[in-house]
Amino acid sequence: MHNKIEVAVFGGGCFWCTEAIFAELKGVIKVTPGYAGGRTDKPTYQQVCGGNTGHVEVARIEYDPELISYNDLLEVFFYTHDPTTPNRQGNDHGEQYHSTIFYTDDAQKELAEKFIDKLNTSKEFGAPIVTTLRPLTQFYEAEDYHQGYYENNAAQPYCRAIIAPKLDKLRAKFKDTVK
Repeated sequence: MHNKIEVAVFGGGCFWCTEAIFAELKGVIKVTPGYAGGRTDKPTYQQVCGGNTGHVEVARIEYDPELISYNDLLEVFFYTHDPTTPNRQGNDHGEQYHSTIFYTDDAQKELAEKFIDKLNTSKEFGAPIVTTLRPLTQFYEAEDYHQGYYENNAAQPYCRAIIAPKLDKLRAKFKDTVK
């Protein structure tokens, strides 16, 4: 039984990848791919891919803060995508792939700002962090066929070539944090 469930929302490229990564973590209860931050009400995948909605592909992560902290989630988020290139993750490009943290309260905003400052100061990525921080005002759940995409399509070429290596990297670095 979970005493308190909190929500984190991250846009780190394709939401299939982001969902698969965060679904692996102890303390994460549910991950839902969707869209946030744009101008279009109830956007579709096709609209978001068109690049004119302002929406970012995101993962809405429900987690138990007694089992995993927001800071732990931030560490995984930054480690599993490129936060230095605007509107691009690998071969995926467009505003919907911009590295974005949608904070749900001032505490999340402050933790994210401190984390980004630490990364920029350490020059860990060799380039400035371009991740934007925005308040979460609305989240739209992605269409059903996007839910559990990696779990349901692990043999697909995109999943094998892009998502599986990210999961291997996650499991190697965060051994104690994965399920």
